[in-house]
Amino acid sequence: MTTTFADLGVPTKITDVLARDGKTEPFPIQADTLGDTLSGRDVLGRGKTGSGKTLAFSIPVAARIGASGGRARPGHPRALILAPTRELATQIDEAIKPLAAAYRLKTTTIFGGVNQRRQENALSAGVDIVVACPGRLEDLMKQGVVSLDSIEITVLDEADHMADLGFLPGVTRIMNATPKKGQRLLFSATLDNGVDKLVKRFMTNPTTHSVDSADSHVELMTHHVFHVSGADAKKDLVRRLAAGQGRRVLFMRTKHQAKRLAKQLTADGIPSVDLHGNLSQNARDRNLAAFADGSAQVLVATDVAARGVHVDGIELVVHVDPPAEHKAYLHRSGRTARAGTAGDVVTLVLPEQRRDTKDLLRKAKITAQPQDVHATHPVVIDLAGPEAPYVKPAPVQAPQQQRSGGQRSGGQGGGRGRGRGGAGAGQSRSGQSRNGQSRGGQSAGGRGGQSRGSSQGSQQSSRGQQSGGARRSSGGRTSHGSGHSSAAAFSSGGGGSRRRRG
Repeated sequence: MTTTFADLGVPTKITDVLARDGKTEPFPIQADTLGDTLSGRDVLGRGKTGSGKTLAFSIPVAARIGASGGRARPGHPRALILAPTRELATQIDEAIKPLAAAYRLKTTTIFGGVNQRRQENALSAGVDIVVACPGRLEDLMKQGVVSLDSIEITVLDEADHMADLGFLPGVTRIMNATPKKGQRLLFSATLDNGVDKLVKRFMTNPTTHSVDSADSHVELMTHHVFHVSGADAKKDLVRRLAAGQGRRVLFMRTKHQAKRLAKQLTADGIPSVDLHGNLSQNARDRNLAAFADGSAQVLVATDVAARGVHVDGIELVVHVDPPAEHKAYLHRSGRTARAGTAGDVVTLVLPEQRRDTKDLLRKAKITAQPQDVHATHPVVIDLAGPEAPYVKPAPVQAPQQQRSGGQRSGGQGGGRGRGRGGAGAGQSRSGQSRNGQSRGGQSAGGRGGQSRGSSQGSQQSSRGQQSGGARRSSGGRTSHGSGHSSAAAFSSGGGGSRRRRG
């Protein structure tokens, strides 16, 4: 007999929202925990990534706060959800927001990497449910911007990952600031690295629900191990795996490699964005949005995305660089085969990586027969699927034709910079400017509107050389992209290079 959300006691206001989104039958972790969470008990839920934990705690949070009535006082939220990463916090907020809206509850996110003014304003206006990362939340607590004395229900999501990142001391201080009588829910894949201490210290007679072990992997996930002969063969293989239709995530070891690969794939007509720790929050949000809405079909990521990205319909995960340990393999792979859908995972292995990768897969309890392949191997073609139509990258702003006498024609450039000197000491916009050479931009001279100088930078220029010495514009180095050039190219039609002021 099929169990529905209504059968589990989920309020009608929430079941209506779920039904509109096509959710009528709960996943095992939801079916197991909702009876206890909705009744107000402390619950410890153990389940692997992709098992449906977010909805398992979002439903009781919205239902409890909605049923208790009233509105939050400024700076005193009523529910708190702690998450280890900005990406995960954002996606939890997106999941719980429609449920909260059914009760006219307000939600907000709190995390670092962005200006805190928006967060301060949201809190001062009164917010019911806060989804936060520990670091920024503690900062706001110390500043007196937020108090946790009115928290009725607290959720720790992916507590094991917070432990891995060293957040447990901060989490402990945050939990101490919440009322002891409040309900606590903790969801984690494992109870190691001190998570068990949180359970003992802050949870009262919790019921435990485990839908699978920490090292288990999804039945609908198929694992492949591809041995490649060398770097050139690997490069061709990566491009072919990325070129297929449908969403796919490629994992790299370093930020630089992720950025470079995304840029190269985009140049090859495969819309790609990167995700790593060097990106600003705005760039992360923009790149994830491009990947989620299909503007970019490939996400090239470091391990920062292994837990923080929950995008439906990812058909393929490729470990371009095998991870350092087996937990990272499982978390990376968990981006596919989510919510009952099938997916494939490929690990690319160079000759010198074979021994370590074999040991890693053994610890992850993954059984996959290695295959020696190349980019045109039938198994690769079958796995990658037909190549998506070539997408011409959004063009970098083309150089403008230079007029005689060194004048530039008008037009909007790809970035900003200021040049000084000579008779044309005005503001100049260009994609690149160095040693008197200006490309693709708009030059507005200070006197007579002219910018003088040779296109080759051999004469004195208002933006290049002066008095026998090369003079750089105050824009400093040329910085490519906005977070990442391919993100702009395929999510907002941007691209091109941009001057940053030094």
